[in-house]
Amino acid sequence: MDELAPLFREIFQDDTIAVRRETTAADVERWDSLTHIDMITMVEAHFGIRVPTRVVTRMRDVGDLVQVVQSRLK
Repeated sequence: MDELAPLFREIFQDDTIAVRRETTAADVERWDSLTHIDMITMVEAHFGIRVPTRVVTRMRDVGDLVQVVQSRLK
């Protein structure tokens, strides 16, 4: 989570975003389909992982993203 927060702040251009496991697109004003793609791309680059599209489409909140990142880092 600590590493994701700065990425979210950069993507959504909002230094006040508080990212929690329960955070969803509905909680972030600028989170739309395009910024979602940017976010996934940035997360992949930051952590040196790849997240298949089928996995991305199943994610419902930041907690799901955290789980995916953790599983790819093992």
